[in-house]
Amino acid sequence: MRNLTPRTRRVLQAILYEGIAVAVVTPTLAFIFDENAVSTFFLSLTMSTIALVWNYLWNTLFEWWESKQARGGRSARRRFAHGVGFEGGLTILLVPVVALWLDIPFLQAFVANLGFLVFFFLYTITFTWSFDRIFGLPQSALREESN
Repeated sequence: MRNLTPRTRRVLQAILYEGIAVAVVTPTLAFIFDENAVSTFFLSLTMSTIALVWNYLWNTLFEWWESKQARGGRSARRRFAHGVGFEGGLTILLVPVVALWLDIPFLQAFVANLGFLVFFFLYTITFTWSFDRIFGLPQSALREESN
């Protein structure tokens, strides 16, 4: 499994990442909001789908913007801007969905989204590290660093 093509690796990573996320978020939402598991399962799937689509769209927009900049590379400032833009956009998309689905106030949905941000920050680091340990590093990380 360590010789996956880049596309196969990305697809496998996305499916596993979202599958585990849905498996964790579904019972958590059901418990916190006293909702039935079927409803929170479909909410989790909806949120996951929105996140996947937004990820693709945001990265397309960001890479277009990035290609127009005078300086290349990915500085810490640019990475921070990328992360803030992604999470900010996702918050704008998800808060109304959660509020309407669970029939809760927007403020409560926003606070829940903050919890998701913390969870997904830690989950992403742990998942990516584990995935790389099991399936090996992507080809892009195997090239030698240039000075």
